[in-house]
Amino acid sequence: MFLPLSYLEISRENLIHNVKQFRNLIKKGTEISAVVKSNAYGHGDREVVKILSPYVDCFQVNSILELERIKKITQKPILVFGYVGKNDLIKAIKIGCILTAFDFEHLFLIDESAHKLNKKQKVHLAIDSYLGREGFMPNEIERILPEIKKMKNILVLGIYSHFANIEDTADFSHAQKQINEYKKVCDIFKENGFKNIKTHISATSGVLAYENKNLFVGRHGLNNIVRIGTGLYGSWPSEYLGKMWNKKIILKPVLRFVTHIAQVKYLPKGHSIGYGLTYITKKITKVAVIPIGYADGYDRELSNIGEVLIEGKRCKILGRVAMNMFVVDISRLKNVQAEDEVVLIGKQGKEEITAEEIAEKINTINYEVIARLNSLLPRIVK
Repeated sequence: MFLPLSYLEISRENLIHNVKQFRNLIKKGTEISAVVKSNAYGHGDREVVKILSPYVDCFQVNSILELERIKKITQKPILVFGYVGKNDLIKAIKIGCILTAFDFEHLFLIDESAHKLNKKQKVHLAIDSYLGREGFMPNEIERILPEIKKMKNILVLGIYSHFANIEDTADFSHAQKQINEYKKVCDIFKENGFKNIKTHISATSGVLAYENKNLFVGRHGLNNIVRIGTGLYGSWPSEYLGKMWNKKIILKPVLRFVTHIAQVKYLPKGHSIGYGLTYITKKITKVAVIPIGYADGYDRELSNIGEVLIEGKRCKILGRVAMNMFVVDISRLKNVQAEDEVVLIGKQGKEEITAEEIAEKINTINYEVIARLNSLLPRIVK
């Protein structure tokens, strides 16, 4: 098989393993919505959707552009969680999806657009239960429900909310406050005739936090769907939750970021490397030129501190990461040559560089490290 110089290797086996871990964890009958927004967290939405379609109940995207991409691949329902503007609503309804309404005015626009097409549009309503972001305020729900019921081209299929502070803390007091507020909204909907409405508040972190505490919100009728994103791809939402679930469930990284050496050379003592002259060699140094840079999503903050794997050994970055290349020290490697494999994220031999390790070095989160990987890089399913 022909392989390009740089690519992301996607493990079909690990992706299926991870979704089965969550299927075994959640309450029987609870649906899994696989979150494939942002190019499936950088993994490749089309590749991931093809693999996961037999194993999940629906998919979640952020935009109409993402909807168009995966609608051609799966027959499963697709929930658009992001805001769809009034100029795109007709198009989204024609394509076919479940839309999110952020407020009453947005819901009115959806109803109006569906009326023009003589269709009944399925929607989920976002509820802002102490997140302070998108969604209806809970105190307005009872007042506007009669008006929502009058909308002839709207079918309110579900309501949902988001946890705000559940990943990096053992203090679930704010999460419980959110649950209590969200439960009031769920009760109002049920009291007003929405008996079979779908509800969801837990993403990966919510499932892990509340299953562990034996307080899974599905018991309270708040989750008949769970939104699994980062856990699908083998990443823990936080170090805290990873330790909490250590060996109880196993998550396997799905992605391996691979490139190949562009050049091997020797630089004399006192020679500068890269833009800004941020590294000067202290001795004759054997280096490899790596044809990846920040345009590919490999962060510039890794300049002079990042590492890659070559021949199963860690090799330090020397100088700045540029737009399309950087340099690493390979002085201790004997037989390295151009086009040998380089691993930027993932395993090679017994060594592994994780997204979590990179995130710690550049002061961010693992989500960002993988989600920013350039969509032009080929995704190769193995």
